[in-house]
Amino acid sequence: MSEDVIYQVQEAIACSRKWAETGWPVTFGPRNVDVSSLQQAQSLPKNFVFRLEAVNYWNQAKLTGNDAADSGQKALDALKNSNLSTAENALYFCQFIEKPFAEHSKTWLPLYEAFKKKREGL
Repeated sequence: MSEDVIYQVQEAIACSRKWAETGWPVTFGPRNVDVSSLQQAQSLPKNFVFRLEAVNYWNQAKLTGNDAADSGQKALDALKNSNLSTAENALYFCQFIEKPFAEHSKTWLPLYEAFKKKREGL
């Protein structure tokens, strides 16, 4: 597989590990308070009713991003060893793990679909 695919997987791993840090727009509570990262969630006042919900959401994003990145590392290792089947399986798992956040994260599903399409062309 080409170097550009390896680079894309490396970028996705780095991005995935920073989901909770870089974040995306998310609102909490009936007033739709914007809390777009773990840092923002943790800095909310202790008496903010939806603070725990926001912190939990972003902690889940962090854990999920790290799990997806770990699977992405398996894909990267497989690509470097020209094991395309193992790489495809690992990338499939990345996009599966990402599903709860896929609407916002948009990291693994596009990469997996592009990989499959490229592999079909081989």
